[in-house]
Amino acid sequence: MIRSVGIISKPRPDEAGKVVPQLLKWLEDHGLEVFCDPETVTCVTSATAVAAGAKGGEPTGCLPAANRILPREQLPGQVDLLIVLGGDGTLLAAARLTEGSVPILPVNLGGLGFLTSVTLEELYPILEQVLEGRHRISERVLLEAEVLREGKVVERQRALNDAVLNKGTLARMIDVDLHIDRTYVCRYRADGLIISTPTGSTAYSLAAGGPIVYPLVEAFLITPICPHMLTNRPLVIPNTSEIEVEFQAGEEPVYLTLDGQVGVELRYGDRVAARKAGTKLRLVRPQRKTYFEILRNKLKWGER
Repeated sequence: MIRSVGIISKPRPDEAGKVVPQLLKWLEDHGLEVFCDPETVTCVTSATAVAAGAKGGEPTGCLPAANRILPREQLPGQVDLLIVLGGDGTLLAAARLTEGSVPILPVNLGGLGFLTSVTLEELYPILEQVLEGRHRISERVLLEAEVLREGKVVERQRALNDAVLNKGTLARMIDVDLHIDRTYVCRYRADGLIISTPTGSTAYSLAAGGPIVYPLVEAFLITPICPHMLTNRPLVIPNTSEIEVEFQAGEEPVYLTLDGQVGVELRYGDRVAARKAGTKLRLVRPQRKTYFEILRNKLKWGER
């Protein structure tokens, strides 16, 4: 049963300021305890102040009580549902916070919004379904990546889309050795290497020539970025596999990037290990909107 709801929004006052006050009131009118992060509150406050200044009045608007304003990383532990207002980037950041601990309702306030496929028009009907227990949940595999240095884990992160090894400049390629389940696979000479979940198959991996993989397929994708050899094609493997990557020494730095948002500079001798995380992300999805419909509408897939 949903008793408390958290709200995270993209830090844009012109968008959050229009949506959040009405959403707060709707949730509280339905007897729910509502929490927000400080960034969301700041956006709403700024938007209402601008609106009040234009009208020559005092700022007004629905805001949560001070004890219900929490840092983003604390929200998942306090609520039964997390509403994410923004684009795919906002959702990717929220996904790393929750790590599957609480379902997320992603609402698109951005441009493409492939993962945040719920529109503002669909928001309140879906919330009604959630409160009545009639909503649909899509579980997505998370990727866990570690950086091992001298046999010790120095960095551990989770990603919804992908983990990417890439070079620091445009001038040189890197040499990357790939092992799967402790078995040597091959050496890639390329601009980089993408380890992707099925959810991330429509992100960087797709741009690099990888396949579209249905989100519920239990697989990982390994896609080289601009490989030197034409025979280096994307590889699809079971998501039960243990993936290990080593890179060869070079003059240029090499980075590990998670979901395009978290970056770690690697040293020579570091190894990157990737595997399926122990928990899955739970996304609230529209009842009748299929994955293929989203592909057609958002990516213009199948059109001439």
